[in-house]
Amino acid sequence: MDIAALSINLNQASLGQSVSIALAKKTMEVAQQNNQEMLKMLEAPHPSLGKSIDLKG
Repeated sequence: MDIAALSINLNQASLGQSVSIALAKKTMEVAQQNNQEMLKMLEAPHPSLGKSIDLKG
C-alpha cells in the first residue's frame, strides 16, 4: 500500500469518526430537550383535576 492510499484511508476513517461523534452529540441534545419538556409536562397541573366531585357512594 502506498502513502497516498494510506493517507486517504486515514482521512476517511477520521471523517467517519467525526460524523459519528457529531451524530451522537446531536442525539444527546435532542434526548436532553425531550427530557426537559417531559419534566415540564409532569410539573404542570392536570387540566381536569379538582374540577368535579364524585357524589356516587
